[in-house]
Amino acid sequence: MNFAANVERSVTGQPWKWRGSGGGDLESLVDGLLLGRGVDRDDLPRNRDPRIRDFLPDPSAFRDMDKAARRLADAVQSRETVAIFGDYDVDGATSAAVLTLLLRRLGSDPMVYIPDRLMEGYGPSGAALVDLKQRGASLAVTVDCGAQAFDAVDEANAAGLEVIVVDHHQCATALPAAFALVNPNRLDEGELGAAHGHLAAVGMAFVLGVALLRELRGRGYFKDRDEPGILDLLDLVALGTVADVAKLRGLNRAFVTQGLKVMDGGQNIGLAALAQAARLVKAPSCRDLGFALGPRINAGGRVGKSDLGVRLLTSTDAEEARTIAAELDRLNEERRAIEMSVCEQAEAQAAAQSDAPVLTVMNRGWHQGVIGIVAGRLKERFGRPAIVISEGDDGIGKGSGRSISGVDLGAAVLAAKDNGLLIAGGGHAMAAGLTLPSGGLDAFRAFLNDRLADDIERARDGRALLIDALLAPGGVAGDLCDSLDVAGPYGAGWPSPKIVAGPARLLRTGVVGENHVRGIACGDDGKSFKWIAFRSAETALGQALLNSPGDRRWWLAGSIRRDEWNGGNAAEMHLEDAAVA
Repeated sequence: MNFAANVERSVTGQPWKWRGSGGGDLESLVDGLLLGRGVDRDDLPRNRDPRIRDFLPDPSAFRDMDKAARRLADAVQSRETVAIFGDYDVDGATSAAVLTLLLRRLGSDPMVYIPDRLMEGYGPSGAALVDLKQRGASLAVTVDCGAQAFDAVDEANAAGLEVIVVDHHQCATALPAAFALVNPNRLDEGELGAAHGHLAAVGMAFVLGVALLRELRGRGYFKDRDEPGILDLLDLVALGTVADVAKLRGLNRAFVTQGLKVMDGGQNIGLAALAQAARLVKAPSCRDLGFALGPRINAGGRVGKSDLGVRLLTSTDAEEARTIAAELDRLNEERRAIEMSVCEQAEAQAAAQSDAPVLTVMNRGWHQGVIGIVAGRLKERFGRPAIVISEGDDGIGKGSGRSISGVDLGAAVLAAKDNGLLIAGGGHAMAAGLTLPSGGLDAFRAFLNDRLADDIERARDGRALLIDALLAPGGVAGDLCDSLDVAGPYGAGWPSPKIVAGPARLLRTGVVGENHVRGIACGDDGKSFKWIAFRSAETALGQALLNSPGDRRWWLAGSIRRDEWNGGNAAEMHLEDAAVA
């Protein structure tokens, strides 16, 4: 086994393995990063600068896409009232916003409906769809939901409302009787469509928009009017893709790369207002989408009004946008306080399940708006899939789960539903939602643990820190950051590069802030760089660094970031692991 820096067991107890070939100069490092993330050598050119035109498939590759585009084109031409039914999370809000803004540009004025998380729950209900029909809609498009809405679609059909489903969640063999069901994760999807199963719903909504414009163009709709643009909506596509933790490879990476450029232009006044409320002063980054903008959009659906996000993203009034953005910022602070309380209780329950493959915790009264976030916290802390369930007064539980790489939680939850253990349930590989019957926790927990135990054991046994490059201490500099950025943006399925630097001695090591360990590493050549290990003071890593003898030489592993406090061309390492050299 070729271990990076010959480290078979680090301070944190894991081996270091090469993600790719490792090492290399800055010019070849970019290609090495791309190859290490699964890009074929022949495919390097388009991945160095991912553009939509190079990755967007023919929309007709997806089942029902042409049928959906034709029906929407009919609605545009005949001025029918279209209703957009979205989910209450960021993917749902951005999906609804993309279609709403595009339809407005085509001369339509769609209704938008976002269900209340607590009162209505996930997905379309028959009552809500029938209400849209009674309010004048002849066509409804569900986005980021609907793949399991059998009864709701039947009720809509009976009321004379046609339904197009645009979703990405896993499907059962049977499908709802919608007019069209566009979902790359249909079990009967073709090879090219299925290859895009990692797209978020907002990505599928964008592809539907492309298909709609093509259909209208073919009908001559734009002979006497300007054809609207759609590429300027990529800022919304990028936000929904990152916030839904979709894998940033292929088309998704192009969506985010180009979407960040659009967002930097500030064209969407709602997003610009939200960035201001989030106190973002620099060009937006992938991290900003996931940790600053996304949570604020989500806060509306979690602890406030479910439609605030889509109202913000489709607003045409700057003052209205600022007001909504400020409200979302306030709600996000409220959400954080609620989350801290639930997380503390959930972690106490999870700690008692030390031998369980899947952490499944439940408590009466937990706020349903934060259980998904708390499940993610448990997954990160314990390194296992986690499901957090809020039990209602009637004993019925609403749950949300998050998984680890290599373990398909959505399929397991869907299987539990098919086996009669859940009232409702579904999702995708990394996340799932469910409704648990009263008294059903033990049976559901046993089913999940039995089904996923082997997958989880394999995933955890394969744990290693994957290293992209090995550098001397003098190599930790700003020009390295520039080269690493070329191979980005980084996120789910496209991990940020991990660099090993050393050998180096540790200077001026100490604890700062909230248990962070900070110091300076100096190489044999006298070159040095700053490093910080966040929230590590009481961990094995932090203690090893704090108590290191002055003459001990170390390999340090982590990600490289610009040192924004000093400016210039300085950089620092965000430390994740270390090993004695």
